[in-house]
Amino acid sequence: MADAVIHPSAAVDPAARLGAGVSVGAFTVIGAEVEIGEGTRIGAHCSITGPTRIGRDNHIHGHAAIGGDPQDKKYRGERVELVIGDRNVIREFVTVNRGTGSGGGVTRIGDDNWLLAYTHVAHDCAIGNHCVFSNNSTLAGHVSVGDWVIMSGFAGAHQFCRIGAHAFIGMGALVSGDVPPFLMVAQSEQPRPRGINSEGLKRRGFDAERIAAIKRAYRALYLSGDTLEQARAKLAELAQDSEDVRQFLEFVDSAERPLQR
Repeated sequence: MADAVIHPSAAVDPAARLGAGVSVGAFTVIGAEVEIGEGTRIGAHCSITGPTRIGRDNHIHGHAAIGGDPQDKKYRGERVELVIGDRNVIREFVTVNRGTGSGGGVTRIGDDNWLLAYTHVAHDCAIGNHCVFSNNSTLAGHVSVGDWVIMSGFAGAHQFCRIGAHAFIGMGALVSGDVPPFLMVAQSEQPRPRGINSEGLKRRGFDAERIAAIKRAYRALYLSGDTLEQARAKLAELAQDSEDVRQFLEFVDSAERPLQR
Protein backbone atom coordinates (compact mmCIF):
# COMPACT_ATOMS: atom_id res chain seq x y z
CA MET A 1 0.00 0.00 0.00
CA ALA A 2 3.02 2.24 -0.33
CA ASP A 3 2.12 5.72 -1.56
CA ALA A 4 -1.62 4.90 -1.62
CA VAL A 5 -3.90 7.62 -0.24
CA ILE A 6 -6.58 6.03 1.95
CA HIS A 7 -9.33 8.01 3.69
CA PRO A 8 -9.28 7.43 7.47
CA SER A 9 -12.83 6.04 7.39
CA ALA A 10 -12.07 3.45 4.69
CA ALA A 11 -11.56 -0.20 5.67
CA VAL A 12 -8.81 -1.89 3.67
CA ASP A 13 -7.88 -5.48 4.45
CA PRO A 14 -4.16 -5.87 5.22
CA ALA A 15 -3.97 -8.60 2.57
CA ALA A 16 -5.11 -6.24 -0.20
CA ARG A 17 -2.40 -4.96 -2.56
CA LEU A 18 -2.68 -1.33 -3.66
CA GLY A 19 -0.26 0.17 -6.18
CA ALA A 20 1.41 3.55 -6.06
CA GLY A 21 -0.91 6.50 -6.43
CA VAL A 22 -4.09 4.58 -5.63
CA SER A 23 -6.66 6.67 -3.77
CA VAL A 24 -9.51 5.25 -1.68
CA GLY A 25 -12.51 7.37 -0.67
CA ALA A 26 -14.46 7.66 2.54
CA PHE A 27 -16.27 4.60 3.92
CA THR A 28 -15.07 2.33 1.12
CA VAL A 29 -14.43 -1.31 2.01
CA ILE A 30 -11.70 -3.31 0.23
CA GLY A 31 -11.39 -6.99 1.06
CA ALA A 32 -8.62 -9.56 1.02
CA GLU A 33 -7.27 -10.88 -2.28
CA VAL A 34 -7.92 -7.56 -3.98
CA GLU A 35 -5.14 -6.16 -6.16
CA ILE A 36 -5.46 -2.60 -7.52
CA GLY A 37 -2.98 -1.15 -10.03
CA GLU A 38 -1.16 2.16 -9.94
CA GLY A 39 -3.10 5.40 -10.26
CA THR A 40 -6.56 3.90 -9.85
CA ARG A 41 -9.05 6.10 -7.98
CA ILE A 42 -11.78 4.59 -5.79
CA GLY A 43 -14.66 6.84 -4.70
CA ALA A 44 -16.63 6.90 -1.46
CA HIS A 45 -18.88 4.11 -0.18
CA CYS A 46 -17.57 1.50 -2.63
CA SER A 47 -17.27 -2.22 -1.95
CA ILE A 48 -14.51 -4.24 -3.62
CA THR A 49 -14.40 -7.94 -2.78
CA GLY A 50 -11.80 -10.49 -3.82
CA PRO A 51 -10.38 -12.37 -5.48
CA THR A 52 -10.35 -9.33 -7.78
CA ARG A 53 -7.57 -7.83 -9.89
CA ILE A 54 -8.00 -4.27 -11.15
CA GLY A 55 -5.45 -2.67 -13.47
CA ARG A 56 -4.00 0.81 -13.49
CA ASP A 57 -5.55 4.27 -13.98
CA ASN A 58 -9.15 3.17 -13.53
CA HIS A 59 -11.70 5.53 -11.97
CA ILE A 60 -14.35 3.83 -9.85
CA HIS A 61 -16.96 6.30 -8.64
CA GLY A 62 -18.97 6.22 -5.42
CA HIS A 63 -21.26 3.38 -4.32
CA ALA A 64 -19.97 0.86 -6.90
CA ALA A 65 -20.01 -2.79 -5.79
CA ILE A 66 -17.17 -4.64 -7.50
CA GLY A 67 -16.24 -8.31 -7.19
CA GLY A 68 -19.25 -9.56 -5.28
CA ASP A 69 -20.31 -13.20 -5.22
CA PRO A 70 -22.06 -14.38 -8.39
CA GLN A 71 -25.84 -14.23 -8.30
CA ASP A 72 -26.16 -17.91 -9.15
CA LYS A 73 -27.88 -20.53 -6.99
CA LYS A 74 -25.28 -23.11 -8.04
CA TYR A 75 -22.47 -21.08 -6.46
CA ARG A 76 -21.13 -22.86 -3.38
CA GLY A 77 -18.31 -20.57 -2.33
CA GLU A 78 -15.66 -21.92 -4.69
CA ARG A 79 -12.72 -19.64 -5.48
CA VAL A 80 -13.69 -17.48 -8.47
CA GLU A 81 -12.29 -14.21 -9.79
CA LEU A 82 -12.93 -10.85 -11.38
CA VAL A 83 -10.27 -9.34 -13.66
CA ILE A 84 -10.54 -5.70 -14.81
CA GLY A 85 -8.02 -4.05 -17.14
CA ASP A 86 -6.74 -0.49 -17.38
CA ARG A 87 -8.26 2.99 -17.79
CA ASN A 88 -11.88 1.99 -17.27
CA VAL A 89 -14.48 4.41 -15.92
CA ILE A 90 -16.99 2.76 -13.57
CA ARG A 91 -19.74 5.10 -12.42
CA GLU A 92 -22.10 5.21 -9.47
CA PHE A 93 -23.96 2.07 -8.31
CA VAL A 94 -22.39 -0.21 -10.92
CA THR A 95 -22.34 -3.88 -9.88
CA VAL A 96 -19.83 -6.40 -11.28
CA ASN A 97 -19.83 -10.00 -10.04
CA ARG A 98 -17.08 -12.61 -10.01
CA GLY A 99 -17.34 -15.80 -12.08
CA THR A 100 -18.72 -19.22 -11.18
CA GLY A 101 -16.93 -22.53 -10.88
CA SER A 102 -19.08 -24.09 -13.57
CA GLY A 103 -18.78 -21.10 -15.93
CA GLY A 104 -15.01 -20.77 -16.24
CA GLY A 105 -14.41 -19.09 -12.90
CA VAL A 106 -13.62 -15.59 -14.17
CA THR A 107 -15.52 -12.44 -15.12
CA ARG A 108 -13.33 -10.26 -17.38
CA ILE A 109 -13.48 -6.60 -18.39
CA GLY A 110 -10.84 -5.23 -20.76
CA ASP A 111 -9.42 -1.73 -21.15
CA ASP A 112 -10.84 1.76 -21.80
CA ASN A 113 -14.48 0.91 -21.15
CA TRP A 114 -17.18 3.16 -19.69
CA LEU A 115 -19.71 1.54 -17.37
CA LEU A 116 -22.24 4.26 -16.55
CA ALA A 117 -24.52 4.44 -13.52
CA TYR A 118 -26.43 1.31 -12.46
CA THR A 119 -24.82 -0.94 -15.08
CA HIS A 120 -24.76 -4.61 -14.06
CA VAL A 121 -22.21 -7.16 -15.29
CA ALA A 122 -23.08 -10.65 -14.11
CA HIS A 123 -20.91 -13.70 -13.50
CA ASP A 124 -18.65 -15.16 -16.20
CA CYS A 125 -19.14 -12.27 -18.65
CA ALA A 126 -16.29 -11.26 -20.96
CA ILE A 127 -16.15 -7.64 -22.13
CA GLY A 128 -13.59 -6.39 -24.64
CA ASN A 129 -12.12 -2.90 -24.98
CA HIS A 130 -13.52 0.58 -25.72
CA CYS A 131 -17.14 -0.34 -24.92
CA VAL A 132 -19.80 2.00 -23.54
CA PHE A 133 -22.53 0.69 -21.26
CA SER A 134 -25.10 3.43 -20.76
CA ASN A 135 -27.17 3.88 -17.61
CA ASN A 136 -29.06 0.80 -16.39
CA SER A 137 -27.75 -1.50 -19.12
CA THR A 138 -27.49 -5.10 -17.96
CA LEU A 139 -25.63 -8.26 -18.90
CA ALA A 140 -26.87 -11.61 -17.60
CA GLY A 141 -24.38 -14.37 -16.91
CA HIS A 142 -21.93 -15.74 -19.49
CA VAL A 143 -22.43 -12.89 -22.00
CA SER A 144 -19.55 -12.12 -24.37
CA VAL A 145 -19.15 -8.55 -25.68
CA GLY A 146 -16.62 -7.60 -28.37
CA ASP A 147 -14.62 -4.39 -28.72
CA TRP A 148 -16.25 -0.99 -29.37
CA VAL A 149 -19.78 -2.15 -28.50
CA ILE A 150 -22.33 0.43 -27.30
CA MET A 151 -25.18 -0.64 -25.02
CA SER A 152 -27.75 2.14 -24.76
CA GLY A 153 -29.75 2.95 -21.64
CA PHE A 154 -31.92 0.15 -20.22
CA ALA A 155 -30.66 -2.34 -22.82
CA GLY A 156 -30.04 -5.90 -21.71
CA ALA A 157 -28.57 -9.17 -22.91
CA HIS A 158 -29.86 -12.65 -22.05
CA GLN A 159 -27.43 -15.17 -20.56
CA PHE A 160 -24.97 -16.87 -22.94
CA CYS A 161 -25.55 -14.30 -25.71
CA ARG A 162 -22.64 -12.92 -27.74
CA ILE A 163 -22.48 -9.38 -29.05
CA GLY A 164 -19.93 -8.85 -31.82
CA ALA A 165 -17.46 -5.98 -32.17
CA HIS A 166 -18.76 -2.53 -33.17
CA ALA A 167 -22.41 -3.49 -32.56
CA PHE A 168 -24.88 -0.88 -31.26
CA ILE A 169 -27.74 -1.98 -29.00
CA GLY A 170 -30.48 0.66 -28.90
CA MET A 171 -32.27 2.04 -25.87
CA GLY A 172 -34.40 -0.55 -24.11
CA ALA A 173 -33.54 -3.36 -26.53
CA LEU A 174 -33.48 -6.78 -24.87
CA VAL A 175 -31.10 -9.07 -26.73
CA SER A 176 -32.02 -12.76 -26.61
CA GLY A 177 -29.83 -14.06 -29.47
CA ASP A 178 -26.32 -13.56 -30.80
CA VAL A 179 -25.69 -10.17 -32.45
CA PRO A 180 -23.07 -10.32 -35.24
CA PRO A 181 -20.40 -7.62 -35.50
CA PHE A 182 -21.28 -4.14 -36.85
CA LEU A 183 -25.08 -4.47 -36.37
CA MET A 184 -27.59 -2.09 -34.84
CA VAL A 185 -30.37 -3.65 -32.78
CA ALA A 186 -33.44 -1.59 -31.88
CA GLN A 187 -36.49 -2.22 -29.73
CA SER A 188 -39.94 -2.45 -31.33
CA GLU A 189 -42.48 -5.13 -30.40
CA GLN A 190 -39.39 -7.26 -30.02
CA PRO A 191 -35.74 -6.29 -30.58
CA ARG A 192 -34.44 -6.93 -34.08
CA PRO A 193 -31.56 -5.78 -36.28
CA ARG A 194 -32.13 -2.43 -37.99
CA GLY A 195 -29.09 -2.14 -40.23
CA ILE A 196 -25.42 -1.73 -39.46
CA ASN A 197 -23.73 0.73 -37.13
CA SER A 198 -22.55 2.97 -40.00
CA GLU A 199 -22.02 6.13 -37.97
CA GLY A 200 -19.97 4.32 -35.36
CA LEU A 201 -17.83 2.66 -38.03
CA LYS A 202 -17.16 6.02 -39.71
CA ARG A 203 -16.02 7.48 -36.39
CA ARG A 204 -13.56 4.60 -36.04
CA GLY A 205 -12.00 5.13 -39.46
CA PHE A 206 -13.86 2.59 -41.60
CA ASP A 207 -13.84 3.89 -45.20
CA ALA A 208 -16.77 3.78 -47.62
CA GLU A 209 -15.57 0.57 -49.28
CA ARG A 210 -15.40 -1.34 -45.98
CA ILE A 211 -18.82 -0.07 -44.88
CA ALA A 212 -20.35 -1.00 -48.25
CA ALA A 213 -19.01 -4.56 -47.91
CA ILE A 214 -20.49 -4.86 -44.41
CA LYS A 215 -23.84 -3.57 -45.73
CA ARG A 216 -23.83 -6.26 -48.42
CA ALA A 217 -23.20 -8.87 -45.76
CA TYR A 218 -26.07 -7.51 -43.66
CA ARG A 219 -28.46 -7.60 -46.62
CA ALA A 220 -27.44 -11.18 -47.43
CA LEU A 221 -28.17 -12.36 -43.90
CA TYR A 222 -31.17 -10.26 -42.92
CA LEU A 223 -32.95 -8.88 -46.00
CA SER A 224 -32.58 -11.49 -48.75
CA GLY A 225 -35.28 -13.84 -47.51
CA ASP A 226 -32.82 -16.72 -47.82
CA THR A 227 -32.45 -19.52 -45.32
CA LEU A 228 -29.51 -19.29 -42.95
CA GLU A 229 -27.56 -21.85 -44.99
CA GLN A 230 -28.21 -19.95 -48.23
CA ALA A 231 -27.15 -16.72 -46.56
CA ARG A 232 -23.95 -18.35 -45.31
CA ALA A 233 -23.07 -19.36 -48.86
CA LYS A 234 -23.49 -15.74 -50.02
CA LEU A 235 -21.42 -14.49 -47.10
CA ALA A 236 -18.65 -16.94 -48.01
CA GLU A 237 -18.50 -15.41 -51.49
CA LEU A 238 -18.46 -11.85 -50.13
CA ALA A 239 -15.80 -12.78 -47.57
CA GLN A 240 -13.29 -13.52 -50.33
CA ASP A 241 -12.83 -9.77 -50.84
CA SER A 242 -13.42 -8.40 -47.32
CA GLU A 243 -11.73 -9.12 -44.01
CA ASP A 244 -14.69 -7.49 -42.24
CA VAL A 245 -17.14 -9.88 -43.92
CA ARG A 246 -14.85 -12.79 -42.98
CA GLN A 247 -15.12 -11.66 -39.36
CA PHE A 248 -18.90 -11.38 -39.76
CA LEU A 249 -19.12 -14.90 -41.24
CA GLU A 250 -16.85 -16.41 -38.58
CA PHE A 251 -19.17 -15.00 -35.91
CA VAL A 252 -22.24 -16.46 -37.65
CA ASP A 253 -20.55 -19.85 -38.10
CA SER A 254 -19.57 -20.03 -34.44
CA ALA A 255 -22.99 -19.08 -33.05
CA GLU A 256 -24.20 -21.40 -30.30
CA ARG A 257 -27.46 -19.50 -29.81
CA PRO A 258 -29.90 -18.43 -32.54
CA LEU A 259 -28.92 -15.17 -34.23
CA GLN A 260 -30.90 -12.05 -33.34
CA ARG A 261 -33.15 -11.84 -36.44
